[in-house]
Amino acid sequence: MNSTVNGASLSAESGPEVNIALLRGINVGGKNKLPMKDLAAMFSDAGCDDVRTYIQSGNVLFRVEPTLQEEIPYLVSASILSRFGYRIPVVTRTARELQAIVQASPFIGHTTEPDKLHVAFLSETPDPAKVEALDANRSAPDEFAVLGREIYLYCPNGLARTRLTNSYFDSTLSTNSTMRNWKTTLKLLDMVSSDW
Repeated sequence: MNSTVNGASLSAESGPEVNIALLRGINVGGKNKLPMKDLAAMFSDAGCDDVRTYIQSGNVLFRVEPTLQEEIPYLVSASILSRFGYRIPVVTRTARELQAIVQASPFIGHTTEPDKLHVAFLSETPDPAKVEALDANRSAPDEFAVLGREIYLYCPNGLARTRLTNSYFDSTLSTNSTMRNWKTTLKLLDMVSSDW
């Protein structure tokens, strides 16, 4: 079975799957420096093929056997800690999951300015009771919606001014999150939807 995005095929056949890894807090503000060449090598050492990176803030595309998918975040995190001394959350999604994430955004028709839209990718599905504990009015007029392992955000005044931060979501939901703007999310989808 194949899914199609913008005319490109996302294979659902058996064998290595296209995945995206999203790291948080590297090469930002002069902290946690981690060369992309070294990061790519860590994914290769963990058993991934066709490893590519996108921009410097920790986006990695790779192929991996489904039996190894769940181990990759832990293997890479451990490697980063061992080699660089950084505790870096690594969140992964398959190409088909990323396609579904983009299609599910509740804020697509909310604004004509995509730079106001963001997605927080969570390491695991949060407990419903903890989702209920999130304060919808914490950072008005900003809005958010939790759907599965993603939090969609609409921040009309920009992400730099919102109180809907990774730290807030992580502490309330007891999870790890990493955020991407809508432009980067769409670019990653475009990259995994095209032929390598």
